[in-house]
Amino acid sequence: MSSSPERPRVGVGVVIRRGGKVLLGLRNAKHGSGTWQFPGGHLEYGESPADCAVREAFEETGLRVTNVRPGPWTNDVFEAEGRHYVTVMMLADCEEGEPELREPDRCAEWRWCEWGEMPEPLFLPVRHLRERGWEPFP
Repeated sequence: MSSSPERPRVGVGVVIRRGGKVLLGLRNAKHGSGTWQFPGGHLEYGESPADCAVREAFEETGLRVTNVRPGPWTNDVFEAEGRHYVTVMMLADCEEGEPELREPDRCAEWRWCEWGEMPEPLFLPVRHLRERGWEPFP
């Protein structure tokens, strides 16, 4: 698979819900550093978005998510970085446990946030969801 800047990549964001809040992390990674994001990562060859969501949520936070199901998707062009992603969001629930910083080189902290009171700045896919008026709690 080519990783050239001309070819979009597929990202998977995991909208983990608990008690009317969603889990956001403050990015440390070079790509999107200083912005707030959902757990997630790249879709691997042969992997389903649901399997990717379960894997990434656990790898990044130590949380075991349940009730994983498709959510919206976004088309995200990061002009300054020359990157283009189609980001597939997966909704998931997590009733117990607190997130751990399992990849401190990529995420500085995890925080449960009300959808209407999210910290700024938001990572581009999250910002696009909010601009579209999408809500994780129908």
